[in-house]
Amino acid sequence: PPQKIRENTIRDLSTGTGRYHTSATDPMYYPLYATNEWVEPIETFTEDEELCNPEWLDLDGIFTTWMDSTTWDDVVYGIPFDGEVTLQVYRSDLFAEKGLKPAETFEEFEANAAALNDPDNRVWGAALRGLPGAGQNMYIFPSLFRAWGASWFDDDNTPTVDTPEAIEALTYYVNLLTSYAPTAVTNWNWPDIADAFARGTIGAYIDANTSASVLLDPKQSTVVDKIGFARWPAGPSGNRVSSIWNWSFPVNASVSEKEKAATWLFIQWATSAETQIRTSYGSDRDTKRLGVNRPDIINAKEYAESVAPGGGYIEASIASLEEDTDIDWRPRVPQWPAIGDNTATLVQAALTQQTTPEKAMQDAQAEIEKIMEDAG
Repeated sequence: PPQKIRENTIRDLSTGTGRYHTSATDPMYYPLYATNEWVEPIETFTEDEELCNPEWLDLDGIFTTWMDSTTWDDVVYGIPFDGEVTLQVYRSDLFAEKGLKPAETFEEFEANAAALNDPDNRVWGAALRGLPGAGQNMYIFPSLFRAWGASWFDDDNTPTVDTPEAIEALTYYVNLLTSYAPTAVTNWNWPDIADAFARGTIGAYIDANTSASVLLDPKQSTVVDKIGFARWPAGPSGNRVSSIWNWSFPVNASVSEKEKAATWLFIQWATSAETQIRTSYGSDRDTKRLGVNRPDIINAKEYAESVAPGGGYIEASIASLEEDTDIDWRPRVPQWPAIGDNTATLVQAALTQQTTPEKAMQDAQAEIEKIMEDAG
């Protein structure tokens, strides 16, 4: 599980054990890794002609925002090999029956949820993941937070998470899930939402576009031919804010020079267009990867014909990757793991109505101020 990957990697990097020469890395962890010099700058290897295969490398061909997300202080530390954006996923048949269109704003998304909500017949209008965690509800809430125009820090690096915009964003999140989602959603992660949608019990949700792989499996899904995709709705600020999330490979700074070179060769191969295609539309497996790292692959005719679902999936994914991403979607600071975990707990307390959105964000402000102070 991702949380276990993060825990094991931090333990290994922080102790200099060198058990893992590389690991699947969340972009939010590069500020922590780079500040502590736990991983090597990628330019260490790209400047060595003996270690580079130009046909494999081609870093300019990878999504720009994904490369930006693995960069800290203008230094690249990891190469993305898989990733996603958050999209609006909806039941095209139910939308047609009700005369609905994919939401352009969050007000419209809530109105659609109200129109679709029919718990007596086991159909709920909407779902967003609520499980607490830096990569769970804090995968969804930051998009709402930024779409409402809130900021994590001001220009002096002072936390600013208890503003009216931040409280309004959390209030929307709470009201939507309380009014139009199954009660259990406060403990759901993306597989739970995708499974519920695949069983026909959710009218619309917003989550990773790669969750489509579950929806398209006829062994799991009853709605294979009843799915539509659209971009995130725009918030009151006018912004559509999708996640910037990917898995990437860094090089562990504590391993030997020989091991670093071998690791770099592996990373070049794994992130190359050739290997990305082999594991996507070029694969003979039943399940093919959706989350490839290059727009040229997603735009390829073969990808559309053998990998991607219809329903506007490619168009919505490309538009979100190119237009809706926000590098400050989550705060890019070394203290993110603590900030994410603490804020996630408070957000879930609001979702389960153990506290109010206002109190949750006020407490988050106090927690983040303390975290930053303790960090010096």
